[in-house]
Amino acid sequence: MATVSVIIQHVLTTIAHFREGRGVMKLHEYQAKTILSRYCVPVPKGEVATTPGEAMDVSRRLGGRAVVKAQVYAGGRGRAGGIRMVNSPDEARQAAEALLGKNLATHQTGPQGVPVHKVLVEEPIEPAAELYLGITIDGALRGPVMIASQDGGVEIEEIAATAPEKILREVIDPLLGFLPFQGRRLANGLKIEPELVRPIAQIMEGLYRVFVELDCSLVEINPLAVTGTGTLIALDAKVTLDDSALFRHTDLQELHDPEQEDPLELEA
Repeated sequence: MATVSVIIQHVLTTIAHFREGRGVMKLHEYQAKTILSRYCVPVPKGEVATTPGEAMDVSRRLGGRAVVKAQVYAGGRGRAGGIRMVNSPDEARQAAEALLGKNLATHQTGPQGVPVHKVLVEEPIEPAAELYLGITIDGALRGPVMIASQDGGVEIEEIAATAPEKILREVIDPLLGFLPFQGRRLANGLKIEPELVRPIAQIMEGLYRVFVELDCSLVEINPLAVTGTGTLIALDAKVTLDDSALFRHTDLQELHDPEQEDPLELEA
């Protein structure tokens, strides 16, 4: 058991390292979801808005009810008021007005916060269950590891602290890649309905392809929602890229938002 705890701690330390942005280029949630959707990972319908009027128009196209989400390089937005449920286009306009042009401070930003210049307006999804999926580099093994938990919707560090036995992992051989039986084993460990085993294993395969093909340091879906109709959809996503490999992805360099970075670090 001690060995398992040490391994999990190695993985969590690596995730924290990449979340802090050391040696990586972060992406906004809407950018991460655009990438994941190209790899057949289901995401909610939505559009990004830069003005309250645009947010109102998107909400109208979605049928009125929507979720307005501040786009910042930080977690903990919900607790900081950066994610707001709205029931009409006018409420969407008001929510965007309250967020855009302001600084949002979360437990990951410090008291000064980070500026909000865009909001993601999405269709509301009512999850029957929330799962966690992620892939990063295991610092101890110096290779990729797929992580899953049936306790999604909270930080993986919180899961490790309260229920470490619910953190499942599969070490991936870089030569063989993520194998189908590994996806099935993780899916079965999540104690989901049998008919969801194959779809969630396919999502894991998509995450691995994103991770490898785009030279990522971290790819997370948290939470991955299981809806009442038995479908899976990524409610939130995080993608960070290894900045030492960006020369291979000139198109992705354009996605960087320098206004989200510390000015001194950016200058350095």
